[in-house]
Amino acid sequence: MKIKGYLFKDVVLNPVIRFLIYSDILMMSGWGLITPIIAVFITDKIPGGNVAVAGLASTLYFLVKCFLQIPVARYIDKHKGENDDFVIMLMGSLIITLCAFLYIFVNNVFHLYLLQVLYGVGGALSYPSWLALFTRHIDKHEEGLEWSLYYTTTDLGSALTAGLGGLMASNFGYDWVFIMVGLTSLFGTLFLFGIRHFLYKHSY
Repeated sequence: MKIKGYLFKDVVLNPVIRFLIYSDILMMSGWGLITPIIAVFITDKIPGGNVAVAGLASTLYFLVKCFLQIPVARYIDKHKGENDDFVIMLMGSLIITLCAFLYIFVNNVFHLYLLQVLYGVGGALSYPSWLALFTRHIDKHEEGLEWSLYYTTTDLGSALTAGLGGLMASNFGYDWVFIMVGLTSLFGTLFLFGIRHFLYKHSY
């Protein structure tokens, strides 16, 4: 795909980069609906939930993700070809999508903590494999532009949905917000199949 405009003169995004960006725009935008108000959800809707619980829930997610993602990265680096990267990335994205829907059924603090652990597993599977694929397929001499394009589009998506999530929660309830997060994440996951035929099969 050739991008038009003076700033993007003669820039052609290869299909892998394009679909990875499409996928994350949807994923990040979807989670942008709830991320700014998740602490409010925990304190308002979960029995026993408070600011301390919200903080610990966030800590659990990051701890699980941090401890697991390096072993995952080492695994995909040691296996030639990109089929393993794709499968692991897809599994992680599906787990993240599932977590959005599971928030609807959280009715105590213990369930919240378990869900955050699962969310961390999804992140640990998804992020290293996504980054590995993006790094290998990024176009030479366009690295800065393509990374900037990625962050600009995903940040804009998150910015647009951040306020929308609060309005939706106020008018329709949190369940509808989580449903929208889950559906948007699912569509983002489906975009990953667009890269399937462009992956390296045996070596890089």
